[in-house]
Amino acid sequence: MLSRRYFLKGSALVAFAPVVPAFIPRMAEAAGADRDGRILVVIQMDGGNDGINTIVPFDDDGYGRNRRSLRIGPRELLKLNTHVGVSFAMQDAYDLYNDGRLAIVQGVGYPNPNRSHFESMAIWHTARPKDTNEEQRGWIGRAFDAAPRPKLAETRADPDAIFVGPEVMPKALVGRRINAVAMSRVEDLTLRLPVAPKNTNAPSQREPSGSAAGAPTPDVAAFVRRRVLEAYGTATALADANKSSAAGSEARYPGGELATRLRLISRLIKSGGGTRVFYASQPGYDTHGAQRLQQDRLLGEFSSALKAFLEDLKSNGLDDRVLVMAFSEFGRRVTENDSAGTDHGTAGPVFIAGGRVKAGLVGPTPDLTDLEDGDLKVSTDFRRIYATLLTEWLNAPANEVLGGDFQPMPLIRGA
Repeated sequence: MLSRRYFLKGSALVAFAPVVPAFIPRMAEAAGADRDGRILVVIQMDGGNDGINTIVPFDDDGYGRNRRSLRIGPRELLKLNTHVGVSFAMQDAYDLYNDGRLAIVQGVGYPNPNRSHFESMAIWHTARPKDTNEEQRGWIGRAFDAAPRPKLAETRADPDAIFVGPEVMPKALVGRRINAVAMSRVEDLTLRLPVAPKNTNAPSQREPSGSAAGAPTPDVAAFVRRRVLEAYGTATALADANKSSAAGSEARYPGGELATRLRLISRLIKSGGGTRVFYASQPGYDTHGAQRLQQDRLLGEFSSALKAFLEDLKSNGLDDRVLVMAFSEFGRRVTENDSAGTDHGTAGPVFIAGGRVKAGLVGPTPDLTDLEDGDLKVSTDFRRIYATLLTEWLNAPANEVLGGDFQPMPLIRGA
């Protein structure tokens, strides 16, 4: 399949900036077409977040023994119950928890954990813990492949999924039928018409002949030109909707890249398209050294960005339509290392947030005195969370997507 970049780079007929995302014409045409559809937002906490210092088991004897420099004392915590708490950096997440909009699933992982960033993330993306090279599709991609189109995508006018960020599209969004696109800035919604050449006889402005290496054919160039002209009005309409949502009721977002990405996702949701899945990442959690300050900063950014995003949606009457899942590819080792950091481990917490969430702690708190090879034991297979989101939120066949029967969890009200 020829890429959009190939079309735009190779054609001498098109001159505009910035590059126009291919979905814009379709999205703008369908604005308002799926206002009642449920939306899933996935946040990927890249690097392996240390779950032990995220949901802190302050009364566990093993915590103080294994975490001397990294230990967070009871007076430094916002307590979720008499056993665990979160650091003051997570004040906003704590507020969401008490407001009934945040669930925390504890001890999440998969059998026979892999401590490689690449391999473990691939397992989360494909929901295939076993090394099956033949499966190249992601769990979200397979959901759109398997589900009848009217159920999972009310209209093909919008992309099924949008990845917000400059990184490579996550494998979770790879599938045979899914229409997934990527964008990184609000400015990507801006479009200028092609500039007509002053001298139509100039060689640089002639229609490509197709004989030059890598140059598109006249048919391809004509297609590109037609798409750009069609996109002009619809992109302007979507940009206007984006400006309107920004100028209207919008929560105050904090600084940080994750907040910027969630703010863009909120604007896209408020513009009225029918996209069902949005995906963003927050890098930096690979804390092998000097962990405490770095993790507090990251968790603070995550918490404040998440709260601003949910407040933004709530003020626009959209909070019951959106569910957020935040995960990391693995947790960290129980014992801290000699660099005041932690190394790659196994189980960790997963956050589920939104207006329809059954808030609270879900699953047993990991026992730091009952370990397996120095690591936390996995108490919840992540595919149970996926099964919940697929069957009770996206209306997709979980058994077919996940390749097995995984019991959904009580995470969503009214499911």
